Amino acid sequence: MGAAEAEIISILRADRRRWHLLGVVAALDLPDCWIGAGFIRNAIWDHLHQRPPSPPNGDVDVIWYDSDRTDPALDRLHATRLAAIEPSALWSVKNQARMHIRNGDPPYVSAVDAMRHWPETATAVAARHYGAGLCEVAAPLGTGDLFGLILRPTANFVDLKRDVYDERLRSKKWLELWPLLRDA
Repeated sequence: MGAAEAEIISILRADRRRWHLLGVVAALDLPDCWIGAGFIRNAIWDHLHQRPPSPPNGDVDVIWYDSDRTDPALDRLHATRLAAIEPSALWSVKNQARMHIRNGDPPYVSAVDAMRHWPETATAVAARHYGAGLCEVAAPLGTGDLFGLILRPTANFVDLKRDVYDERLRSKKWLELWPLLRDA
């Protein structure tokens, strides 16, 4: 484990809410299952802005991968199960084995592979609990931009899907919420 991954785990462990939600998701015991996107990104940006952790806002993005169980009804079932355990979170559950179709990408081979196709490099980070209170971090595009406070589109969003990236920057107001961020 690298220093950046260890720091992410330390930040998550210090955030009681996020640590709890990671445990709730782990209890589902889904294959290749992670919480990613803003759940991780925002916690790191808060930390780097020397703020107390803000509660996860919007969806808690749960990703998993099983190419044999791609019915969207399963995602809804898992979201319902999570809401029954922890109703205070807004759960979004997506099996990444089918998301390439919606995104117009080649098939993904894992949840971590799917993250390579997310709009921003700093968003392509996820974590999961395993074992007795252990945590693992996945960052297929690295953590340099996340910790460097750099907003940068991933390869598909530089040209082909640039309008999606630009709209996310406008609608999410990241540069206003975290003023130390820089748009690459």
